[in-house]
Order: sequence, then C-alpha cells, then structure tokens
Amino acid sequence: MNENIDVPVVPDDARTLADATPAAPAAGDCCHPEDPDSTHQHGYITAKDNYLRRLRRIEGQARGLQRMVVEEKYCIDILTQVSAMTKALQSVALELLEDHMAHCVVAAAREGGQAAEDKIQEASEAIARLVRS
Repeated sequence: MNENIDVPVVPDDARTLADATPAAPAAGDCCHPEDPDSTHQHGYITAKDNYLRRLRRIEGQARGLQRMVVEEKYCIDILTQVSAMTKALQSVALELLEDHMAHCVVAAAREGGQAAEDKIQEASEAIARLVRS
C-alpha cells in the first residue's frame, strides 16, 4: 500500500468512521458468535489502532475524491486517487484476512469438528469475495 498518496484529509461535520467504531469486544465476544461462552478475541484486536488509523486515512481519501469531483478536477487524476484508495482497502482486507486465519481459523481448527469445517468454509468464501472484487 502506498501510504504517501497526496490526498488531503478534509474536515467533515458529519459522523466519521471513528465515531462509528464500536467499543472493544466484551468478554465472551469472539469469532464464534454462536458460542457466547467462548473467550476467544478477534485476531485484529492487537492491531486495532493500526487498522483504525489506516481506515481513517482511507476515509480522508474518499472525502478528497468527493472534493476533486466538486472542483471538477481532471478525470485521470481522480481515477489515480480511486486506484490508490482501492489498493489501500485491499491491503486492509488482506491483513484482516491474515489475522482471521492466524487467530480465529486456527482456534477453530484446534477445537476440530464442524466448527473447524465451518470456519474454513467461511474463510474460503471471504477469499473468493476478495478475489472477485
């Protein structure tokens, strides 16, 4: 991901991604929503601040793109910024997937049985969605 893309962050009076971010999961929240007694935490929790920082940067890029359209900037310049934003989102998605596989899928595999098979199928479907996008 090229984090040096020159798209200024525009202040926004509306709610931001940070305002909409839920609190950290309570005890019992996990990758197994069907099991409220589980204490497993999502794999991304240890890098939550990093993910939020990156998502806020992407949010700023989206506002910058809107401003470029309002200001009728050159089409290719807008497309370049759309491409940069797309790559940034893909990078976040791939890292979330990696965290999910390393933590949630591994935890389910240790449990074995249908839970493991379901978690692997879920990961496979997520990978397919990322490849199609």
